Amino acid sequence: MRLLSSFFLAASLAATAQQQSDFYTREEIPLPKGEVMELGSIALMPDQKIAVTSRRGDLWICTGAYGDDLSKVTWQKFAEGLHEPLGMAWKDGWLYLTQRPEVTRIKDSNNDGVADTFETVSSDWSIKGDYHEYAFGTEPDKEGNIWVVLCLTGSFTADVPWRGWCVRVTPDGKMIPTCSGIRSPGGIGFNAEGDCFYTDNQGPWNGSSSLKWLKPGSFQGNPQGNRYYDLATDLGQRPVEPVDKSRILAERKCIKEFVPPAVVFPHAKVGHSPSGIAADTTGGKFGPWEKQLYVGEQTKSEVQRVCLEKVNGLYQGAVFHFLKGFEAGIVPLRQASDGTVFIGGTNRGWASSGSKPFTFERVRWTGKTPFEMQTISALKDGFEVTFTEPVDPATAGKLESYAMDTWTYIYQAEYGSPETDHTKPKITAADVSADGKKVRLKVEGLTQGHVHHLTAKGLTSKSGTKLWHPEAWYTLNEIPK
Repeated sequence: MRLLSSFFLAASLAATAQQQSDFYTREEIPLPKGEVMELGSIALMPDQKIAVTSRRGDLWICTGAYGDDLSKVTWQKFAEGLHEPLGMAWKDGWLYLTQRPEVTRIKDSNNDGVADTFETVSSDWSIKGDYHEYAFGTEPDKEGNIWVVLCLTGSFTADVPWRGWCVRVTPDGKMIPTCSGIRSPGGIGFNAEGDCFYTDNQGPWNGSSSLKWLKPGSFQGNPQGNRYYDLATDLGQRPVEPVDKSRILAERKCIKEFVPPAVVFPHAKVGHSPSGIAADTTGGKFGPWEKQLYVGEQTKSEVQRVCLEKVNGLYQGAVFHFLKGFEAGIVPLRQASDGTVFIGGTNRGWASSGSKPFTFERVRWTGKTPFEMQTISALKDGFEVTFTEPVDPATAGKLESYAMDTWTYIYQAEYGSPETDHTKPKITAADVSADGKKVRLKVEGLTQGHVHHLTAKGLTSKSGTKLWHPEAWYTLNEIPK
């Protein structure tokens, strides 16, 4: 009877769905009482202090956000009157801020806890005063440059110079026009290798929201800002105009500067409004996602997970659902060296999931690893899926455990696009590796330029656990040779 009871207990545990709280602890960090803290940027400072900015232009320093007892958190207002900073970093005693009209650096020269020195680093782009002319900025790159993506005027037109562009601001204040084709960014950041990416939201010439690689000299897809190529003396001729109602793959062949989205986030299936970007370089302190990207989501108050690879010189990869349940729409996120991910939230007037108009939260790994698809890599005849623990060979080897469909989007001047050109590839083989942690899927009907949607709902781990998230969306820009 004892053996029988143990058997049923094991079966019951195996059948229990994995819960986010088993793996990640989400906690709200108390905010200053009476303040409207719609967070736009986060910077990690020495001595475990954290700087945050609000949409209303205040900058606060938080002490105690790493501590076990969050009731001991304290706040000090450091600066006010800023112009909606959406990027911030600490370097050499200064806080560098990307504001709407400029990159600024500020510091506390007399050590009284309040900023007293404000210096403009660069203000060489223009603003018309439109509500939507956001400027998102990075931390300094390996050369000390801050990358800035500049939203279009009203997110539709480029009424003043450099709207719809990515620029770099050097340590000595020079602005370098870097990429055109930006529409409406939600965040910007680097991958572990130091390449820069940003999130662009669905709209004109952008069928669905996506993560895009800011390769210097590239065109990102929206032609409105290309009128300023005459001012970009080091970038050569203006790219040819895209053809309306086309496809990105077709236009890539005509526009040599066109770099396609690295990873498309299918609208309504993977959120609505992607935002901040953080690369995991903590060496496994947040789970087995080393060098992957965490991408915020404003509307759905979520964090998605992205694995990238380079194929034939272009980035591509998969997006997975990851963390949810945040109390407001996520804009900035930063990961500390101990693995903690700090989240800033605001509904910004657009509404978002969660019960609050703004929030400051942190997420920590419990040390328990979920059973997940860890990475997906493209092969010339299919995909290789790596899992976080050994799979059950019986379920993983069955073709019925998987399903795949693909589609793309109309590349058009109209707002967004329906999914189009649907195909249904055939998975003809599923070969499990000797260690059980990889499955090689042989696929007939790979389609270059399409999102490949993979589900593995019938697959279990060797211990009998089903996948926490059984879906992934891989953007196949290039098929390996």
